[in-house]
Amino acid sequence: MPLYTADALILRTYKLGEADRIVVFLTRDRGKKRGVAKGARRARSRFLGALEPLTEARVAYFEKERRELVGLNFAETIRTPLSLTGPAKAGHYVPDEDALGYVSYFAELLDEWAQEADADERLYRLGASMLGALASGAPVEALARYFEYWLLRLQGVYPEARGTLSAQAMEFLAASRTVAPDRLADVPVNRKTLTELEQVHRALITTHLEKALKSDRVLRDLRRHA
Repeated sequence: MPLYTADALILRTYKLGEADRIVVFLTRDRGKKRGVAKGARRARSRFLGALEPLTEARVAYFEKERRELVGLNFAETIRTPLSLTGPAKAGHYVPDEDALGYVSYFAELLDEWAQEADADERLYRLGASMLGALASGAPVEALARYFEYWLLRLQGVYPEARGTLSAQAMEFLAASRTVAPDRLADVPVNRKTLTELEQVHRALITTHLEKALKSDRVLRDLRRHA
């Protein structure tokens, strides 16, 4: 029963029994894994704070032949979206709710696209780059369109867009091919263009996955009540 260590992005967790969690995580070198983190729901768990969506962590896990679930031994936080902050209130910084909402969206998309035990370092690097971009204060709506574009492009399902998108949308996509996500604040784009790309990308994602994303609905509800 070999022990593996790897850098990983936490994608989602499920409750298991009274104290445990099933953890879905994406490794850089061995693809997506599902494992059991025993005692993860206890107040003094050794996994405390390391299993939030899109957290980048150093994990260790045991893997048995013919077993779908691995045994997660530990997870040590490298970078966490919980460090994202918004405006100060009463002298204290509070979590940036907009940014944290997109964190769940990015994690759900990665979970839907990543294949079990199929390593794709490009996908891992794309997900990890979102953490750095959010921490740098990149505009979240532009970052979401950037992420969707690259995710669809890496999977080979982004169509030839000439003639179907506005000139402004094409300019944003052209910039997205050369600009790092943490520099998106330097790319001029208006809300109308972002809305256009959001609609196009949502249609592509829904068609490819054959379902709507839960986190996408949550984001739209948050915007309606903002």
